[in-house]
Amino acid sequence: MFNVVLVTPEIPANTGNIGRTCVVTGSRLHLVCPLGFSLDERSLHRAGLGYWESLDVTVHESWDAFLDVVGPDAHLHLLTKKARRTYVEARYHDGDYLVFGCESTGLPEGLLAAHADRCERIPMLPDAASLENAQSWGASDERCDHAALLAQDVCGNFVNPEDYRISALNLSNAAAIVLYEALRQTGFQGM
Repeated sequence: MFNVVLVTPEIPANTGNIGRTCVVTGSRLHLVCPLGFSLDERSLHRAGLGYWESLDVTVHESWDAFLDVVGPDAHLHLLTKKARRTYVEARYHDGDYLVFGCESTGLPEGLLAAHADRCERIPMLPDAASLENAQSWGASDERCDHAALLAQDVCGNFVNPEDYRISALNLSNAAAIVLYEALRQTGFQGM
């Protein structure tokens, strides 16, 4: 069984869609607080349809609480648009954890920097190649401080985060893409 981990998800419909995907694939969903919505929210259940009551879901109060439960030997795949290695280069095994960050900011860069060898991305075009109006999304001087990430990047594990400031896949799409690759690699057991 694979584990899909959403760290501080913000949009209930995305979480509902991912929950539905987990049910039909026999995967477990982990939600790491704080959540940007209530688990009673109507849109969460609407997106999850009748699947939500069949979902194997665990809510963790924090990232540290999640780590306490899964233990130090858990095989984590940290999905980020900032990684150089793609998700298809990874090797997946039953019981792995596919970890996704919140919709607006992704996983914290300190976490990525601390586990650079576990970071993977879904390939996509950079902003300049995919968005004709990329400049209108914000002034070019609005740069984030990527010091934690760049300081740990002695092996070239990451792409320039500024190239992907805007472009990103929808969280539920990203989760489905990576989960199905993991299932493919393990022979779609039981499906």
